[in-house]
Amino acid sequence: MTTAPQASNSDLRSRAEALGQTLPPLLAEAEMLASTVMMGEHGRRRAGLGDEFWQYRPAHQGDSARMIDWRRSARSDAHFVREREWQAAQSVTIWVDPAKSMTFTGDRSRAPKADRAKLLGLALAVLLLRGGERVGLAGLAAPRAGRAQLLRLAARLSGEEAGEDYGAPVTEGMVSHGRGVFLSDFLGDLSGIEAGLARAADRGVKGALIQVLDPAEEEFPFDGRTIFESMGGTLRHETQRAGDLRTRYLARLAERKDRLAHLARAVGWHFTTHHTGAPAQSALLWTYLALEGGR
Repeated sequence: MTTAPQASNSDLRSRAEALGQTLPPLLAEAEMLASTVMMGEHGRRRAGLGDEFWQYRPAHQGDSARMIDWRRSARSDAHFVREREWQAAQSVTIWVDPAKSMTFTGDRSRAPKADRAKLLGLALAVLLLRGGERVGLAGLAAPRAGRAQLLRLAARLSGEEAGEDYGAPVTEGMVSHGRGVFLSDFLGDLSGIEAGLARAADRGVKGALIQVLDPAEEEFPFDGRTIFESMGGTLRHETQRAGDLRTRYLARLAERKDRLAHLARAVGWHFTTHHTGAPAQSALLWTYLALEGGR
């Protein structure tokens, strides 16, 4: 692993200011939402979490050379970081489903599910980072602390969507014995969701599932001739009497919610459903408290 020449404080400040001028509106909205939630005691300041050695973990992209434990690394072909107890406990990894199903909205006056999921994920990051915790995005950014990390997360979440119709949780980058948050509509194959939770549980990660749905997906306000098609166009169903499907649809949705709640409980996670027609503040507060309870 090589180290780059260190930039001066003025250089770093100039870069930060330049990035700040191009920040996505998502960050401003997330910081405003986070400001509505009361902060409690958090992170390193929490009693019982100290600087005792916890474990060695493989070095991630973005770890500086000074974080490497060279003695441990010399015994293998990989680089390792000596992680302390508080670092593991306050590392939170967030997965925001980038699938095409998240772009659905049943009413043009409402934002798509993806926008609400990104907002909740980034607002949660604001709260946690302000509390001294380390936050990352599964598969995209390893958990780190500080304002620079928030800018990094905002840039990542403002990127393009993936090409799949439905997503499955990604656990890459989750810290052992840390915490995790999955934000999705969870309308895809349940086996992928179950596998993601199992991988997280194998690492000792506790966390929360937040199912983000559009009100139309809850109410099924369709009648007469209707064509149902997935956002990616891979699934399509046409019916002349959509109203006749309402009872069966609602029953299957309820079954899926029950299954998701069961899967979450089985690994010590929390589960809730949030509608894009409801205020985002309630979902953010629920998630914040769920993570507090998962310590």
